[in-house]
Amino acid sequence: MLEIKDISKSYSKKIALKTLSLNINKGEIFGLLGPNGAGKTTLIRIINQIITPDEGVILFNNEPLSKIHLKHIGYLPEERGLYKNMTVESHAILLGELRGLSKTKIKENLSYWLKKFNIEDWAHKRIEELSKGMAQKIQFICTVLHEPELLILDEPFSGFDPINVKLIRAELLRMKAEGKTIILSSHNMESVEEICDRVALINEATKIIDGKITTIKTEMKKAEFLVKFSGSLIGLINSLWTGYELVQKKSIDENHHEVVLKMRHGNQIENLFETIKNEVKIEAIVEKLPTLQEIFIDLVESKNEQND
Repeated sequence: MLEIKDISKSYSKKIALKTLSLNINKGEIFGLLGPNGAGKTTLIRIINQIITPDEGVILFNNEPLSKIHLKHIGYLPEERGLYKNMTVESHAILLGELRGLSKTKIKENLSYWLKKFNIEDWAHKRIEELSKGMAQKIQFICTVLHEPELLILDEPFSGFDPINVKLIRAELLRMKAEGKTIILSSHNMESVEEICDRVALINEATKIIDGKITTIKTEMKKAEFLVKFSGSLIGLINSLWTGYELVQKKSIDENHHEVVLKMRHGNQIENLFETIKNEVKIEAIVEKLPTLQEIFIDLVESKNEQND
């Protein structure tokens, strides 16, 4: 769907992107991650042709990206913007016509989405009458109104309560099932981990890593195991030797506990089992994969340390 080849962009002496390359497949949800100032927004603005790159090329369905492709792209920016004096319907008509829709089709699609969100009576409300959360819904609806092939969402869950986050997430998964392609830029790692197929992490204008979430988590695992057991917590700790590091501990009640142990000196799960089996009653030993947030922090901090 989208092939980004060696994109670079600078503002005066500030490098915003440096030879960045990504492939985003049709029908997937792709997470674009990075700390503030990493270059994510610059890339999104280049895709939307708000700004042009200094170097590189972007292909949209194997064609050089141009203005004619904008009608196939929906963009929800982080900085929300609605015309407060307009009604919801008039605002939708304005944006829909800019994307090439007829007024009849706009009203039809708007009616569908207002019903979907159970807000049919909002059509003739003025934007200034809406709460922040209500306005967020309208912004989202206006973004998807023209049924874009590629949907780019910058912090789409910002300002939503948990119920509406769940609703938006369900709609994104439905669109994906219909073959839509979604780029999701967010600091909400939990939501990214739940719905994204692949992710890329950008830091200081360069790509650090990209790939399937499951693959990245496997590659970044730290030989840590979660052990659930009954018996003496002190007894288990005392049974450990230098081949293990106690990462964390948690007591469920007086007799049931959980610990996370990191393997040292090439120890494997069978070594751990042999070490503790006579001290406690083992209920479960599970390999602990890092969360996306833990990976994000580790990679960014490692990159920053290399630059110091």
